[in-house]
Amino acid sequence: MPRTAHVLALASALLSAGAAVLIRQGLRSGTAYAGFWVNLAVGTVGVWLAVLAQGPAGAWRAEGVALFVLAGLVGTVAGRLLRFVSIDRVGASITTTLNGLAPFVASGLAILLLGERVTLPVVAGTVVIVAGTALLSTSGRQVGFRARYLALPILSTTCFGVVAILRKLGLGTMGPVPGFAVNLTTALVAFTAFLLVSGNRDALVCRGRSLPYFVAAGVAENASVFLVLLALSAGTVSVVAPLAATAPIFALLLSFLFLRGVERLSARLVLGTILCVLGVYLITAL
Repeated sequence: MPRTAHVLALASALLSAGAAVLIRQGLRSGTAYAGFWVNLAVGTVGVWLAVLAQGPAGAWRAEGVALFVLAGLVGTVAGRLLRFVSIDRVGASITTTLNGLAPFVASGLAILLLGERVTLPVVAGTVVIVAGTALLSTSGRQVGFRARYLALPILSTTCFGVVAILRKLGLGTMGPVPGFAVNLTTALVAFTAFLLVSGNRDALVCRGRSLPYFVAAGVAENASVFLVLLALSAGTVSVVAPLAATAPIFALLLSFLFLRGVERLSARLVLGTILCVLGVYLITAL
């Protein structure tokens, strides 16, 4: 197994955690819709510059394009938008922790839809994740949110779990750069259309203190997703997934350093985060 995949996956985890902290700072004076649109616009411009720099990328097969279009709608529009709203409601640390359970969702879907076997590590990992999630839910009162808002990051995580399968299938017919370009372009067009139709055109204009945070978050988050695609093309899911799932640990550290006075870290939150990361490791690495 090339060490490149390990480095890419860990770098992706760090960037994902950094993006969550930057989004949280931007949401102090901006809206989730505006931040999400900036996130998509930054990513789309960046990835098409990468496509142009890469040069001819071979044939774009219809099957691969369709899979990445679907990935853009499910993972990027639905999953990322829910992530923004979740960070606003429950904070960066808890959102990143629950988003880290996407491999658990992907494993569950593989068992239900693809007939994969239920193994002892899957059962053990599930038990540990449930315990960690329970601790996170009981920490809500301590850190200042209602437990029902945990539905937001859980729904976001479900979208990310589904999109992991779609992207892996898409990488079988397209390269990571053009595939990610299709993914982000689909998301930007779909979300812009939604804003125009729903009368939320103000979200297309973002000014003030929130703009630099949202732009930096867009760079970090889209680079994180792109690094995961590169890692998957260089290594196996069983190696990439648990390393990418360490993002909550980075998020805890970054929140402690940069979100003092904005988010409170409790012992239950820290322990719940560690349990969730451990559960994902049991499921994906053993």
